[in-house]
Amino acid sequence: MKKAIQVLTSIVFIIALGVAAILLVVAEKESVGSEWSYEGDHGPAHWGGLKPDYALCKTGKGQSPIDITNTVKADLPPIQFGYQPATLRIINNGHTIQVNYPEGSFVTVGGRQFQLVQFHFHHPSEEKIRGKTFAMVVHLVHRNAEGNLAVVAVLMDKGRDNAFIKTLWERLPREVDKEEVSTSVMIDPSGLLPPQRGYYAYSGSLTTPPCTEGVTWFVLKAPVNLSEAQIKRFSTLYTHNARPVQPLHGRVVSETR
Repeated sequence: MKKAIQVLTSIVFIIALGVAAILLVVAEKESVGSEWSYEGDHGPAHWGGLKPDYALCKTGKGQSPIDITNTVKADLPPIQFGYQPATLRIINNGHTIQVNYPEGSFVTVGGRQFQLVQFHFHHPSEEKIRGKTFAMVVHLVHRNAEGNLAVVAVLMDKGRDNAFIKTLWERLPREVDKEEVSTSVMIDPSGLLPPQRGYYAYSGSLTTPPCTEGVTWFVLKAPVNLSEAQIKRFSTLYTHNARPVQPLHGRVVSETR
């Protein structure tokens, strides 16, 4: 009987080792398969070393986001928003919730026109204003005919319920990398904008790998509201998907008067 118990114990131990080994292999595969993330060995501090294409994340001198502290007031041209309604095309890309947008919506700044390509969300805000972090931020990404990028950042503060966000959050996709098209739902990104359109402007980069530089940033001064419940809803998918602020390296941030 004693011998039988010893044999059984040995079998259980061997099985446990086997299960542990399988779990370790799975974990390693998942880790290797994830190019970058917001924490751990693949987090922002390590982006620059993950792939040669990501080198700017470490070596770049014009990186985003930034803490907007010292600014130079100037007579900057207004941002003219030419957004049009379109069918909702929403995707959970594994790093954020993103809404893809068709041609026909654009911003014009100083005679330069940029087509809206997509917008996506970060929690908390990536940008800081004089040290203050906001609950969330939405980045509206635009591209012009030459391929140059311009991003309009709208800061989001905890407050009243946001009707535009309500429409999106009711259709949050949980399956990763599968775009969901709601043909019965039309959205207009103008609903994300505050009434006041003053802004900060600077030259920066993408805030995710490959951290490409030469991106024109327009950070709207006035935040918009969304409710605590809406913030929590997003955080069930992404607890923290914000890159830390980056050094200015002598860059000048302009501000509308």
